[in-house]
Amino acid sequence: MALSGMRGLSVFISDIRNCQNKEQERLRVDKELGNVRTRFKNEKGLTPYEKKKYVWKMLYIYMLGYDVDFGHMEAVSLISAPKYPEKQVGYIVTSCLLNENHDFLRLAINTVRNDIIGRNETFQCLALTMVGNIGGREFAESLAPDVQKLLISSSCRPLVRKKAALCLLRLYRKNPDVVNVDGWSDRMAQLLDERDLGVLTSSMSLLVALVSNNHDAYWSCLPKCVKILERLARNQDVPQEYTYYGIPTPWLQVKTMRALQYFPTIEDPNTRRSLFEVLQRILMGTDVVKNVNKNNASHAVLFEALALVMHLDAEKEMMSQCVALLGKFIAVREPNIRYLGLENMTRMLMVSDVQDIIKRHQAQIITSLKDPDISIRRRALDLLYGMCDVSNAKDIVEELLQYLSSADFAMREELSLKAAILAEKFAPDLSWYVDVILQLIDKAGDFVSDDIWFRVVQFVTNNEDLQPYAAAKAREYLDKPAIHETMVKVSAYLLGEYSHLLARRPGCSPKEIFGIIHEKLPTVSTSTVPILLSTYAKILMHTQPSDPELQNQIWAIFSKYESCIDVEIQQRAVEYFALSRKGAALMDILAEMPKFPERQSSLLKKAEDAEVDTAEQSAIKLRAQQQTSNALVVTDQRPANGTPHVGQLGLVMVPSSANADHNLEDQGLAQENGTLSKVDPQSPSPSADLLGDLLGPLAIEGPPGAAAPTEQHAIPASEGDPNPADALALAPVDEQTNSVQPIGNIAERFNALCLKDSGVLYEDPNIQIGIKAEWRAHHGRLVLFLGNKNTSSLASVQALILPPSHLKMELSLVPETIPPRAQVQCPLEVMNLRPSRDVAVLDFSYKFGTSSVNVKLRLPAVLNKFLHPIAVTAEEFFPQWRSLSGPPLKLQEVVRGVRPMLLLEMANLFNSLRLMVCPGLVSSYFFSHGPLSST
Repeated sequence: MALSGMRGLSVFISDIRNCQNKEQERLRVDKELGNVRTRFKNEKGLTPYEKKKYVWKMLYIYMLGYDVDFGHMEAVSLISAPKYPEKQVGYIVTSCLLNENHDFLRLAINTVRNDIIGRNETFQCLALTMVGNIGGREFAESLAPDVQKLLISSSCRPLVRKKAALCLLRLYRKNPDVVNVDGWSDRMAQLLDERDLGVLTSSMSLLVALVSNNHDAYWSCLPKCVKILERLARNQDVPQEYTYYGIPTPWLQVKTMRALQYFPTIEDPNTRRSLFEVLQRILMGTDVVKNVNKNNASHAVLFEALALVMHLDAEKEMMSQCVALLGKFIAVREPNIRYLGLENMTRMLMVSDVQDIIKRHQAQIITSLKDPDISIRRRALDLLYGMCDVSNAKDIVEELLQYLSSADFAMREELSLKAAILAEKFAPDLSWYVDVILQLIDKAGDFVSDDIWFRVVQFVTNNEDLQPYAAAKAREYLDKPAIHETMVKVSAYLLGEYSHLLARRPGCSPKEIFGIIHEKLPTVSTSTVPILLSTYAKILMHTQPSDPELQNQIWAIFSKYESCIDVEIQQRAVEYFALSRKGAALMDILAEMPKFPERQSSLLKKAEDAEVDTAEQSAIKLRAQQQTSNALVVTDQRPANGTPHVGQLGLVMVPSSANADHNLEDQGLAQENGTLSKVDPQSPSPSADLLGDLLGPLAIEGPPGAAAPTEQHAIPASEGDPNPADALALAPVDEQTNSVQPIGNIAERFNALCLKDSGVLYEDPNIQIGIKAEWRAHHGRLVLFLGNKNTSSLASVQALILPPSHLKMELSLVPETIPPRAQVQCPLEVMNLRPSRDVAVLDFSYKFGTSSVNVKLRLPAVLNKFLHPIAVTAEEFFPQWRSLSGPPLKLQEVVRGVRPMLLLEMANLFNSLRLMVCPGLVSSYFFSHGPLSST
């Protein structure tokens, strides 16, 4: 771009630079713009040289930030100039001034096309460069065929072809339909045989875009990519100009390995062996050197190779080598390399069988928490969070607590939240969990959200053995002269509920407990006062026999706050004052808090919302879902006496993801051979973990081959007879023809879900749809778990509920795209308005590559889900039965063709249908709607 000889342009630029202030610059620009407008109006008198000069001036003024809309047409018109100097200016200025949606670009499409299909290579390069920068959908539709011809043409020079490849990449991104998959798969493979590394690098960029959308069409390119890597790794036939600090074309190596990551696997053993040899060479040949530029290039190749090794799930030996290499990098002095080492070690957490190897570097990772660079400290925190499990939870959490005191304020909230999640998820016992959370509040109370101490209260309330310990620890913290207000809240709540369990301990009498809590009252805000008032009322209630002095002190406080301006405080004071005068009735009114019902934890959701969804944090989320093998969870647990208490909490071991399928079957109806060994009509259905999202995804049933015998046995039927599920529900579901076939029998899956509340509704090679449901009276809540089984995203995801007239259903928003290897949850609320045999249908569709799948699935919101079995005696049943008006009082239906069933097995089937079997009413068993013959 030679501007020598344009004296007017040089003078103008010099004037602008000599301006003393912004006002002088604006006056000089306005003067020049006026002159340019005047000359453009008299366009006939302009020579090509002058027009080019004024367009350059316009570009300079635009770069200074001024509006030059009036000159857009002049810049576009230069594109059609016959000579190179004017055409060059037209293309350059148009690329800078206009965007892809500008109307003036339509005027230039024909001129650009003529330059592309012409024989002047210089004009071709100018046109391809502009289209590659600002080309939109209209350019894609008009020019894509011509650009493709240039790319595959053997008569074009490499300079033109590599620009054509990048231009086609831009057009493909704007409109993927311009590249015909059927015709381009073979051509793309031919392009990878190109010897010119410039054309090859540009073509590889195009291939990355193509395989990211549809890898199935480009399998023929996979061995070619491996051969390219072999050629570069051996430094064969690589010109000097493509060697960067001794590394043969590192950009091409990175792009090639990125393209290979879009293929799910490599089947050919020879190709796989060749690729692993190349990767081994890269891993062994990369080291830290003093030259920064060489470090950057070699480590770009290395970390892309690590990503490919993880994607291909290489042998454990190579994985160990990768972790060892990363362990060396996180210990070097160069901060950029340390950062990349920590980031890629976090990604390695997604690979099985390497977690134990990563743990060997735990000390160095903890040391990185004290690094001067905050970005490195954040990556170290993410890595510790992802690698934590039961075996090292205590060490990691204790280190986080120690680091909390000296951590930057910008990190303390994230640090506190992750420490709380790890303590809750991997606590060896709940007393340790209580200790950790109280230490957390004590050290970083300003950064501990209410959600964290709410969780402590839930755990303590639902575990009686933990209550004295938690109350004693709260009493210890109140002895400190200065504590955070959050600590006052949690301590006051715990002592209000459970201080009576400490009454015999020294310093824990009701009067002493009241005194130490009341000392904190002047230091707290109005939001905490209501909690303290509730605590005073609880202490007064637990003081037996009553202490007149303590009673008068508390009454005086209530009386003081009866006129408080805060409505919440005033109402509590008035009500507690009145209730405390009711004597013995106070025990019933202010009884101990009941067990909390199961609920989802919001801590993990909060942690994910606080993070940017980058690759390393996605790995952390995946790790958090997978690693729940030995976590302590709170869930509904059946007491020894066989009477279930709603919401009672206990400690259970959550099954690992590898054994989730097996454990789910053990929890459901089907046991050995699909029958229950004991009829227990009060056995509760499996409930969701109280920690919900925090403790991992729903454990849905395993492959259909393993589950089919159970399902078939649970609902017996002979061939040719109506399906038993159809007797429960009728749903018009059209036959679907899809290129992707389901795994397992959809009807059998529906039948099984009619008898249980969790399992797989549908599965194919791309997606698994699981269901977990809760039913209460005429209300139901289902959660659809949509799991992407592929390494590519599922697009155009749509879910439409087709409810019958008797059901009112509301489905939450379903994301249009499901990321690779991800699972999304979509709650579905159901309300039954009246009895009916009709069933709701889920119309579900998605797109994977070029395959579109649409299925219509019956949802197991059937009539029996809304039944509530009750046990009745003969004395209770017959009067109600006789009071029914109108025949028939008895209804009998004979079902033929069903195989013989044991009475115990038949009773189990009715229990799973939520029908109560009541023995002893007559000579035969009796259930909700009539006698069941014992023959």
